[in-house]
Amino acid sequence: MKVSVSLWIIAAVITLAAAAYQRRTGPTHPAEGTVTLGGRTIAYRFERAHPGAGDHRVAVRAPDAAVRGSMEFMLLGDGEWTSVPMRREGEWLVAELPHQPPLGKIAYQVTLAREGETATLPAAGPAVIRFRGDVPPWLLVPHILFMFGAMLFSTRAGLEAFRARPALRGITDTALVALFIGGVVLGAIVLKHAFGLWWTGFPFGDDPTDNKTTIALLGWIAAAWAVRRVANPKPWVIGAAVLMLAVFSIPHSVSVADLTGKARPLPAVTATPAATAPQETPADAATTDPAAAPAETPPAR
Repeated sequence: MKVSVSLWIIAAVITLAAAAYQRRTGPTHPAEGTVTLGGRTIAYRFERAHPGAGDHRVAVRAPDAAVRGSMEFMLLGDGEWTSVPMRREGEWLVAELPHQPPLGKIAYQVTLAREGETATLPAAGPAVIRFRGDVPPWLLVPHILFMFGAMLFSTRAGLEAFRARPALRGITDTALVALFIGGVVLGAIVLKHAFGLWWTGFPFGDDPTDNKTTIALLGWIAAAWAVRRVANPKPWVIGAAVLMLAVFSIPHSVSVADLTGKARPLPAVTATPAATAPQETPADAATTDPAAAPAETPPAR
């Protein structure tokens, strides 16, 4: 009993660690950091995913009224950068990215200026935001729970296979069923809501998100068969668990918007910065209603 509980705890820790790694390294994780301008540190957080309708609001908190900003952006595939001035709303500099249809992507960055000194955000280069349709919670939550459960039972089955007399059939079947429901059934419906497509993996495309689900599913189908037909199914179950962990370490939706699978470098930003465009004067900014721009959070989208 103690061994079984310990294995469940280990499986849960591995699953949570894999989920955290996938989230932190995925292409939709916000681009965030800090820059120094005029002797002050300015923090930024640029989203890389926009669900639902409406333009995407970009806001940078810059309490110093002498700081001005411009936003440069480019529709991927267009090849031309556009620069727009950012307006001041209290302590925030704000601009909007034009809404795009699902799968649309925009590269963008912000240039701040103060008395001849400039800073570009993000420091590592333009962020790329992907637009998608809104996925309702009643669909997204079960999808996440089933996928988490599939990963948990997969890991637990792999650990169980190292025991002298493992009980593999029930836990193997559970991992397979959870993966099928979460990844294939609910995953396809989520994809339809988000991007208007039912499936973008083999044989209709080469999207890594769908293909890794297929690979993991085939691994667990083989393991479930081995548990019933092979004298020693342990290597099959361990192999399926390792395969599941490996493929789901690939960031989620890593290239769903680019079915060619070919990453293209962004052209250099050539748009004329608009940081010197007319904005509110410090006197105007001082009269801005503080409620319009909270001190700790950007204006509501």
